[in-house]
Amino acid sequence: MKRRVVITGMGAITPIGLSVKEYWEGLKEGRHGFGPITQFDAEGYKCKVVGEVKNFDAKNYIDPKSARRMARFTQFAMAAAKEAIEDSGLDMSVEDPYRAGTCIGSGVGSLQEIEGAYDKIITKGPLRVSPFVVPMMISNIAAGNIAIRYGLKGKSIDVVTACASGTNSIGEAFRTIQYGDADVMVAGGTEAAITPIGISTFDSLTALTSSTDPDRCSIPFDKERSGFVLGEGAGVVILEELEHAKKRGAKIYAELCGYGCSSDAYHITAPEESGEGPATAMLNAVRDAGVKPEDVQYINAHGTSTHLNDLVETRAIKRAFGEHAKDIKINSTKSMTGHLLGAAGAIECIACVKTIEEGYIHRTRGLVESEEELDLDYCKEPCERNVDCAISNSLGFGGHNACILLQSYKER
Repeated sequence: MKRRVVITGMGAITPIGLSVKEYWEGLKEGRHGFGPITQFDAEGYKCKVVGEVKNFDAKNYIDPKSARRMARFTQFAMAAAKEAIEDSGLDMSVEDPYRAGTCIGSGVGSLQEIEGAYDKIITKGPLRVSPFVVPMMISNIAAGNIAIRYGLKGKSIDVVTACASGTNSIGEAFRTIQYGDADVMVAGGTEAAITPIGISTFDSLTALTSSTDPDRCSIPFDKERSGFVLGEGAGVVILEELEHAKKRGAKIYAELCGYGCSSDAYHITAPEESGEGPATAMLNAVRDAGVKPEDVQYINAHGTSTHLNDLVETRAIKRAFGEHAKDIKINSTKSMTGHLLGAAGAIECIACVKTIEEGYIHRTRGLVESEEELDLDYCKEPCERNVDCAISNSLGFGGHNACILLQSYKER
């Protein structure tokens, strides 16, 4: 039998807050984290607005020597993991380290290290490149550093599925516990891709917003949407087998009950326009959880603010849920954080948990009016509503579709 899996700790580093508390308060207040690029000279770049993490000092989370040997995306992951583990009350000194693992995804790894190494080759020659470049830039190193820091000797993996990485990472960690390969998994996603390469390449794909107005740049499901805002940050959750969590008296935030995936197998960047792929992923998660489609009350949408994503995701929700789609509350956290790529699904999972915990559904900020086919309830205004069953969608370049289903925890 599949074992039950619960969430017992959470940590977040986002453009609207450096903790779960700050992040959730920002979502409830409808506060965005958008502004001009400050991490490099953006003169000559078409994109002018991003969602940067502000006032982050790695030394508040990691010893200074270690921090200097970690890229920004790893520092974010370490900070979020620290908060999550402390929040969970997990004491690794009394745990079997081989029954605790990590699954931290990153869609990109460190572009900063790649750019810096290339600049060093050009200006000072190939022999001057640091030996730390490889162990700082590779996308799995966030999971590796977390495992080293906390002595997590079980499964340690990094799922890379572009913008679905965070959700896939949580889902794969969920499966690991379900089928008995671990009792505890530290899972989530991290990203820090606001660099010259990151901005220029997404811009060349015409994926980034053309708006220069921070208040109207990330407007999912609005008819004036023009692309996504690139964000950065990390989200980490502690997943535990239910009896393990109960035995140590852990606080249980929610139960992770279902995980579904599919592939569009269609195009390297564009979604297949019928929505069949995401719809299949959602229904797979529903079936995995053993619930009915009409049990789903809330969807945290991928909701990127690109024309095709928001249209296709709407079609997918209608395809999966039929008439019930009109009764589902749908919002986009990206309307305030921007698109954190491989970390997006992780911070959006946390938003789902907080929604279940508090019975509060944040609004999709900036949404004024949708076009005719976008006719679902996208939460123009926040609302208080008891939510027992929620799903979170993530869709990645390459056609990756991932969905997790969470429920309020109940004894049974």
